[in-house]
Amino acid sequence: MLFRWLSRLLAAYLSRKVVTHSVSTATFEALSAALQPADVLLVEGDARISVAIRYLTQSTWSHAALYLGPDAGLPVASDGEPHVLVEADLEAGIRTLPLSFYRHMHTRVCRPVGLDEQDVRTLTTHARNRVGDTYDLRNVVDLARYLCPTPPVPTRYRRQMLALGSGDPTRAICSTFIAQSFQHIRYPILPQRIHVPSDNPNCEGCRDAYYRIRHHSLFVPRDFDASPYFDIIKSSIQAGFDHRTMPWIDETE
Repeated sequence: MLFRWLSRLLAAYLSRKVVTHSVSTATFEALSAALQPADVLLVEGDARISVAIRYLTQSTWSHAALYLGPDAGLPVASDGEPHVLVEADLEAGIRTLPLSFYRHMHTRVCRPVGLDEQDVRTLTTHARNRVGDTYDLRNVVDLARYLCPTPPVPTRYRRQMLALGSGDPTRAICSTFIAQSFQHIRYPILPQRIHVPSDNPNCEGCRDAYYRIRHHSLFVPRDFDASPYFDIIKSSIQAGFDHRTMPWIDETE
């Protein structure tokens, strides 16, 4: 009971917002118009734990949410805005959110390529069925590692540090929920390429290349940005952009 109490206390502390200099690179209207179901929304994050995750992953992105859209059957907020995002939160577990929750955050849209309607339905159903799952906060060590925003860990060991331990808070932090959702439809993020001996009797010593799914606990938000199988969508230019129409002002004015 003591460890569980300490873990909840740590989770609340790490989830608190801190002063950041995050600047949104697209208007809320442009972001809303650009998103499509199955998109991954990467977020810079403004919580204490975000600083540590950005440092350990050497990336701008500390959080990821899955966009399912207004027709996915998610709840509606009290002000009438539909929930369109599903994410894994350190304190709340897997929850739904309206897009306006990240209205003022620096974000990036990563889009899987070639999904058909059945893929999107399967992905949506899998994600929706996980809503409400909670995370066991008994493992204090899993959370305490993030108390130091920039731990002195060699670069090659930083990803492993995110995956240490067996507590569920680690899985909540490391984009496991979204990775599992895409693995459910066998869509690649950063698969491992392996070579095995060929079964071709006419080619002695030949090796065939195959892909193997990386364990979901090892994924971090930046992997969706780095993946060769996700398009990066620039919300500000999706609806058309002409630099000639920008209302510039000179410094002297």
